[in-house]
Amino acid sequence: MDIFNLGQQILDLLEMVFGFWNNQISLVFALLGQSPVSFKSGGPWGVIQNLEPIFVGVGSSLVVLFFVIGFCSESVDVKEDMRFEVILRMLMRIGIAEWLVANNVTIMKAFFTSAGNLVKLVGTGEMAELTIDSGQAEIIKNLGFGSSLVMLILASILSIVIIVCGFFLIYTVYFRFLKILILVPFGAIAFSTVSGNRMVSHTAVSYAKYFLAIVFEAVTMALAIVVCNALISAGLPSFTGEYADWTQTLIYLCEMTFTIALTVGTVKGAQNLTSRALGL
Repeated sequence: MDIFNLGQQILDLLEMVFGFWNNQISLVFALLGQSPVSFKSGGPWGVIQNLEPIFVGVGSSLVVLFFVIGFCSESVDVKEDMRFEVILRMLMRIGIAEWLVANNVTIMKAFFTSAGNLVKLVGTGEMAELTIDSGQAEIIKNLGFGSSLVMLILASILSIVIIVCGFFLIYTVYFRFLKILILVPFGAIAFSTVSGNRMVSHTAVSYAKYFLAIVFEAVTMALAIVVCNALISAGLPSFTGEYADWTQTLIYLCEMTFTIALTVGTVKGAQNLTSRALGL
């Protein structure tokens, strides 16, 4: 046995890091398919649910205020505006606003469920896991001392990058839950503006767009992970055929690490991508 051959140590390190990444991906898919209602056994949602009546009370009071603001800004002649169709339109506007304020959480839960089901559908297919190719593994095993030392240094650096990317991936998913939980109570106040005119009700439209972008960014995250994992499993680029075997392995590992970093970048920008794609 060549005591200066570090190939097996390099493979053990890479397998450990790739296993860590695969576990992170499994955890991320489990979290993305989960509703904020059941996140962390429902503890954070229980806090939001206890605070929600306060915001609903404020929103219900603001319905009348925004209605008066909208009526005053649109009315030129009060007698002219007291027609049946105008009064009916006002009552409908107040009724819709009050219904949205009182039932905003129920509506949000329906969107949580829809997004979670979409994520589960995306993840039902056979998703490629991050593994070291058998051909590249054989090359690493047969490396000499000098090349294996270089490979070990590079593998250590790439392992650190992959571990950091894995934790950052989890951070991004957790941060999405935090945004949703903080955003939910403000729905009662935002939807109260529906009782006003178009300028006032623009607040409710902006809130709804932002809410939908955050909720459905989970689907974009899931798609990004599936596509990037497929890129990782596609093998060596075509241009590597002219290089030596150990150089091909270096390029192979660098490409895998680059794609992992690309996955994290795409997941981080999922909200912006979802907003642009859906016009939100």
